[in-house]
Order: sequence, then C-alpha cells, then structure tokens
Amino acid sequence: MLTHQKQLNFDVFADAELASSTSKTSFHAPLLGSYVPAGFPSPIDDYRDELMDLNEHCVQNPCTTYYVRASGDSMINAGIHDQDVLVLDRSIKAKDGSIVVAALNGDFTVKVLKTSPKLCLEPRNDAFSTIQITDTDDFDIFGVVTYVVHATN
Repeated sequence: MLTHQKQLNFDVFADAELASSTSKTSFHAPLLGSYVPAGFPSPIDDYRDELMDLNEHCVQNPCTTYYVRASGDSMINAGIHDQDVLVLDRSIKAKDGSIVVAALNGDFTVKVLKTSPKLCLEPRNDAFSTIQITDTDDFDIFGVVTYVVHATN
C-alpha cells in the first residue's frame, strides 16, 4: 500500500464545467420507442417514446461529475479515442478494473486501475506499457470514468 502520498492540486480542472441537469446546455432529443439492432436491419418505430437529456442519462451525481477530453490512443481497445469526451465521477470509489483518471507525479492519465497483485495503471493498447505505482510516487485517483462520448467521424 502507498505510504507516501502528497496532496495533489487539481487546479487544472478549475475551469472545467461541472455537469448539471439545469445548465443552459440542456437539450432534450427524441428517444425512439424501440431499440436499434446492431445485427440485422429492423424497421424503426415512426414515433418517439420520450425525450432524453444526455446529462440526465449520463450524470448520476452532478456536484461531482466533470467532462474531460481524452488525448492520445493508449486506451483505444477500451473504446476511448483521442478527443473523446469522458464523463468522470469523483464520488465513485475506484476498484480493481475501473477506468480512472489518475494523477501520477503531477501528470494526469486515463487508464485501467489494477490493485492486485500490485498497484498499477494498465493501458488498453499493446503499444503502451503498464505503469507500476510505487511508494515513492505521488498518486491519486481523480475520478472514475462512467461514460465515453465518441464521435464516429
């Protein structure tokens, strides 16, 4: 377990906007009344079942949720690509296998948290190495990634 841990300054997120279901960016889009199969084509219903606001759907704890833009391709095999928007919740306790935004020695990274057999951060791209966390590292979990917003183009 970590014996030396310094309190990290998260001022880098000072300008980040907290997610809010009451923000001016609220947008309710039609949610179609049926699922769209990813396999064989199926007719889509000609009506909308309800309206959906992605903030309401993706944000469980507005006071502790941030949107963060991913950079790089170390997590592409987890479906996180360069410039994707991550929905990050600071109130969720990270556990083994959680995708987290972590601060390590003053730098932020998004990786999979592994707690056993040793504490480490694992990428999801074979071109990158696992990062072992030692007692001398300044390490903190900023939050757990709950959703990824990925543009297809």
